[in-house]
Amino acid sequence: MQNDNKHNNTPIDLTGKRLLVVGAGGFIGGFIAAEGVRRGMDVTVAVRESTSRRYLTAPGLHFLVLDYENPASLKESISARERWDYIIYNLGATKCANYLDFKKINFEYLRNFTTALKETAHEPDRLLYMSSLSALGPGDERNYTPYDSSKEPEPNTRYGQSKIMAEQWLEHMAGIPYIIFRPTGVYGPHEKDYLMMIQCIDSHFDFGVGFRRQMLTFIYVDDLAGAMFDALAAGIENKKYIISEKRAYTQKEFRDIVAEELGGKWVIPVKLPMWMVWTVSAIAEKIGKWRLKPSTLNRDKFKIMKQRNWQADVSEAERDFGFSPKVDLREGIRRTVEEYRKAAGGKAKRQ
Repeated sequence: MQNDNKHNNTPIDLTGKRLLVVGAGGFIGGFIAAEGVRRGMDVTVAVRESTSRRYLTAPGLHFLVLDYENPASLKESISARERWDYIIYNLGATKCANYLDFKKINFEYLRNFTTALKETAHEPDRLLYMSSLSALGPGDERNYTPYDSSKEPEPNTRYGQSKIMAEQWLEHMAGIPYIIFRPTGVYGPHEKDYLMMIQCIDSHFDFGVGFRRQMLTFIYVDDLAGAMFDALAAGIENKKYIISEKRAYTQKEFRDIVAEELGGKWVIPVKLPMWMVWTVSAIAEKIGKWRLKPSTLNRDKFKIMKQRNWQADVSEAERDFGFSPKVDLREGIRRTVEEYRKAAGGKAKRQ
C-alpha cells in the first residue's frame, strides 16, 4: 500500500532550481537532462568515468563523475558541490551477466549515494526514483485487471526484486523525501530492446511469445521525462506512481503500427511456444555469462515476456499532478522509426 503523503497544492516554480540527474548516460537520461534545461533548471548530470556522453548534448549541462562503489569517493565528490534542490535518480541495470549485479547496481549504489547525501548534508527537497512496473510482479492474468496502487509487490524476477529493495530503502531508511515512478515499457529514439523488435518487423518477421492474449502498455520517453518534472513541480512527497499511456495494445496492434510506419511492410507473425523461448533464453544467458556480457534474452527477461497483462491504471498520477501523455503509440513509433532510418543510413527507407 502507498504511504501517506504530504501534497502541497501550490505549484512550485522549477526555474533556476538546481537539479542533479543520476544515471544520465542511459537511454532515458539524456531526455531527462534536456527537459530540465527546457524548464529553466540548472542541470548537473552524474556519470561514471566509462559513461558515454553521446546524448548529453543539451546546452549548459554541468558534469559530475561519481564512483558509486566507493562511499568515501562519493562523499568527497558530492561535498565539493552545492546542494541540489532536486535529484532524479535514473541509475539502474535492466540486464546483467551476473544476477548479483542487480542487487549491487540497483540497490547498493542507491544506498551508497543516499547515505553520502545525508553525511554531507546534501539531502534534496525531493528525490524522484525511477523504479519499474516489474517491481510489482505479475498482474492479473485471469481477469486482466489493470495494475493499480493497491497491488502488493510480488516481484518474480531478480530485476524486480532489486527495484523493490531500492524502493523500500527510500521508504524506510534513507530519510529523504521521495517520489517513486513505476513506468511500464519505455520506448523512443536510442532505446535498444524495442529497436530490436522494429528491426525484426523491418525484416518481415514478428516473433511473439505464447499463444494466450497479451496486453501491452507503453510510455514514450518524452512523456515520461515530462511527468517527472510535473510531479516535482506539484510538491508531492512520499508517493509511488504507475506511469503508462492509458490504453493497452495487443501484439498485433503493435506490429501493424510498426509495419505501417515502416512503409507498409508485409510481416509474418511467428508465435513461439513458452518452452522454446525459455530454452533459448537459458542458452543465451549461459553464453552471456561465458562472454561476461549481459544477454538481451535471459531467464529473468523470459518471466517478463511471459506475462500476459501489462494494463495499468494511472488515475493517481492524473489526479495528483495532471499526468496526461501527449504521444500515443502510433506517434511514438513514427518518431522512433524516423530515428531508426537515420541511424540505418537509408537502409530502412519507406517502400
